[in-house]
Amino acid sequence: MRTTVLFVVALLSFLTADLCMGKEVQLKPRLVVCTDIAPGDVEPDDMESMVRLMAYADCYEIEALITTVGWNCDPYPTEWKQYLTRVIEAYRKDVSRLMVRSGQKGFLSLEQENGQQKMGYWPSADYLSQRAVMGSQNGGIKAVGEENDSPGSNLLIRLADEDDARPIYVAAWGGANTLAQAIWRVKQTRTENEVRAFVRKFRIYTITDQDMAYANRMNLAYSSHMWLRQEFKDDLQFIWDEGAWQEQCELGKRHWKQHVDNIQGHGALGSEYPTYKWGVEGDTPSFLYVMPNGLNDPEDPTQAGWAGYHERGISLDSLTMAWNSWQEPVRSISVGYKRRFYPDELNDFMARMQWAAEGHGNRNPRVVVNGKKGLTPIVIHAKAGKVVRLDASRSTDPDGDALSFQWWQQPEIGGAQLSIQGADQKAASIRILDDAQGKRFHVVCEVHDNGPFHLVAYRRVIIIVK
Repeated sequence: MRTTVLFVVALLSFLTADLCMGKEVQLKPRLVVCTDIAPGDVEPDDMESMVRLMAYADCYEIEALITTVGWNCDPYPTEWKQYLTRVIEAYRKDVSRLMVRSGQKGFLSLEQENGQQKMGYWPSADYLSQRAVMGSQNGGIKAVGEENDSPGSNLLIRLADEDDARPIYVAAWGGANTLAQAIWRVKQTRTENEVRAFVRKFRIYTITDQDMAYANRMNLAYSSHMWLRQEFKDDLQFIWDEGAWQEQCELGKRHWKQHVDNIQGHGALGSEYPTYKWGVEGDTPSFLYVMPNGLNDPEDPTQAGWAGYHERGISLDSLTMAWNSWQEPVRSISVGYKRRFYPDELNDFMARMQWAAEGHGNRNPRVVVNGKKGLTPIVIHAKAGKVVRLDASRSTDPDGDALSFQWWQQPEIGGAQLSIQGADQKAASIRILDDAQGKRFHVVCEVHDNGPFHLVAYRRVIIIVK
């Protein structure tokens, strides 16, 4: 008994030298995926995105993998769930090699895995299998109401009712009316305040609006997404992506040879990675947005990251508000960030697929700014006209690779350009403008190693001027 206890304690306390980790132990972000996963000859991009998600299973607490309708399937064919199972079974074959990255020797019990998971922990395939469930098989707001409950909507209710303060991020690769059904069901039995508290547990990132067949795609009133935005505009963080996903598809096509050479056929997961039909991994931005890599906090959509950039404004339906990027100049800004980060995003994925296939490879640097480790943004209070000094000299690389540094400002936040001295050095100095009282500025420390794929890590610094 004592040996078992010691093993569990040791397993819980391990840390990874990884992109998704700082030195301290912290919990993973909670993630739910609503996927219209399909055969490769129908629509292969969900299979592609699911393979990538499995390669990052140590970075997310994957709470649910829910099959839903999409542009290519309304209703959703029950037999298509087998493609989700295939990816999970491929993960089962590769996970022992992926675990070498963090030194993980085994799995917790299923009971423990169903609790809170710490960053760097690779879950068992059995855990993922029990989280793979069917959601709403029909699309639109008409499929929300009595007799429309599903294993997926029931699971969402259970997740939100857990004693866990972390938000639940819903990545909608297809339609999200399974979430709408869960909220509708809760509304039937709970008070207005209880419903509001329930909804506030969720954040949602939709890849366009796919709560319908493709032929209905312009009939936005058909979608349950509009209902969510209308009914819960003050309680639900709703990101409606109409920029990053298209660019993800196009960049993937331009870099397809790298996918063929470094992803397809690499491990069992790579063997399930299909050749694209329309675009490459169009659904991936929905979980890249939540990627715990130090670049952005998903609670603030204005922080640019691997899923682009968003501002709150009128939606495409011209009726509701959401965080979006469909109008200029926001669309060009978002696409610009997507292009900027894409090489690092792809390199990181390719490096992980090498681990999946071979059990060895490169790992990401750890960024330490002003002696502070971890991933959460560093907040610094400064005075107008003074100089802020930022020092990342204590950053390290787990493989002993040499590091290069780049300090840059996200100009969309703060409204003024700061002068950064030593922008390509370990330490930088920033002079705060004389008239900057009351403003906030965001500066990012970006660190690359010189190992295979030149992996990256980030740390965001928020400067609040008094």
